[in-house]
Amino acid sequence: MSELDLSHRPIAVYDSGVGGLSVLRALLEKLPNEDFIYFGDQAHVPYGERHLDELRELADGVTRFFLSQNAKIIVIACNTASAAALKELRVSYPEHVFVGMEPAVKPAAEQSHSHKVGVLATPSTFQGALYASVVERFASGVELFQNTCPGLVTQIEKGELDSEKTSRILHEALDPMLKEGVDSIVLACTHFPFVIPQIEEIIAGRASVIDPAPAIARQTARALDQRGMLNPRGEQGKTTLFTSGNALDFSRMAEKLIGLDSATIELDWKGDSLVYRYPKSDSN
Repeated sequence: MSELDLSHRPIAVYDSGVGGLSVLRALLEKLPNEDFIYFGDQAHVPYGERHLDELRELADGVTRFFLSQNAKIIVIACNTASAAALKELRVSYPEHVFVGMEPAVKPAAEQSHSHKVGVLATPSTFQGALYASVVERFASGVELFQNTCPGLVTQIEKGELDSEKTSRILHEALDPMLKEGVDSIVLACTHFPFVIPQIEEIIAGRASVIDPAPAIARQTARALDQRGMLNPRGEQGKTTLFTSGNALDFSRMAEKLIGLDSATIELDWKGDSLVYRYPKSDSN
């Protein structure tokens, strides 16, 4: 693999839906001359309440699709999928490079003055071994307050960022944390950065909010640089979007959430594999 020039191949990014677009946005800012392929598995969103075995099977299917697209690195821009499948994917595909999401408990604990940290994540993330490992390593000196924000991922998938229901979900999660003196809040789901303005309105300066996306973009850039896989060209790269949901809806959300104007290609699950919903030859 080291003998091949992989620099011109795309970076692949994967999430259950539109949440990973928050990571794609950071990647586009950090690596503007790279090509990207993004897949949102909207046929199965939300991932947060799915069984670990199912999540691992889905992640493996997405990985095989990305490798068929000649991806040079795979970014699992989903905390739930990372918690469920990242370790297994690295074992199954040792010759390929994966970057996953890790709850940003360490920086939150380091910057907290009250030693009280709030974590917003899905049930599967909280139940996973990855989260337990992060807490054990980095949260020994702080008290953690956890909330799964039921329904929030669905609200964001629908683009209802400023709705009364979204506000209620956030208040129910954040108000008890703030009363307890939490001064640092970890967004351990890639959907949640899209409601940072609403979160900041509620916390009113009483706590800081940690979005892990910029750190993931830096980690991806380092991984590529270390392997000599950064794209050397000077012009802007291209981004191709895929979804197992509705292409038009996904493109509209990509433009609304991160200002990305791109057509979306629809995929379907056939067993444990992803296939084009409309074969490429049909569009000619």
